[in-house]
Amino acid sequence: MRIRNRGEVEKNELNMTSMIDIVFLLLVFFVMTFKIVEMEGDFNVRMPLGESSGVIDETDLPLKLRLRADANGQLASMSLNDIDLGRDFVQLRSNVLSLVGNSAPIEGDEGPEIEIDSDYNLRYENVINAITAVSGYKDGNQVVKLIEKIKFAKARR
Repeated sequence: MRIRNRGEVEKNELNMTSMIDIVFLLLVFFVMTFKIVEMEGDFNVRMPLGESSGVIDETDLPLKLRLRADANGQLASMSLNDIDLGRDFVQLRSNVLSLVGNSAPIEGDEGPEIEIDSDYNLRYENVINAITAVSGYKDGNQVVKLIEKIKFAKARR
């Protein structure tokens, strides 16, 4: 048996208006509640200038951190003021803590400064780990700042 009056086929469409509203509400919620962790990006980086001229004051010399890379770009060794530290970033932090201390800088004093001298092919993650180790650490809920002034020597090839 064949039905001749079939009529028009009804289309079922999904109403997207309410879905779009919900997506925007969620987006606004996450943007408004996003908190940046205090340790992230909490260091001042001073890039090296070109050729410098003038006399360097011996009392104002920064700490020198030397990062050496192997042929694959991995960290081979590091030294802080010519003291070999191997590849241990915890040892680096403890040496910086012993040299700098964890007292706040005096008013008007910019605090200690460190110069990072790394090989050209050293992987970026090792440089970031070194910056993290010398800039400070988190003790419970309190952030202990060590060195905020960080500058880089010219990369060695």
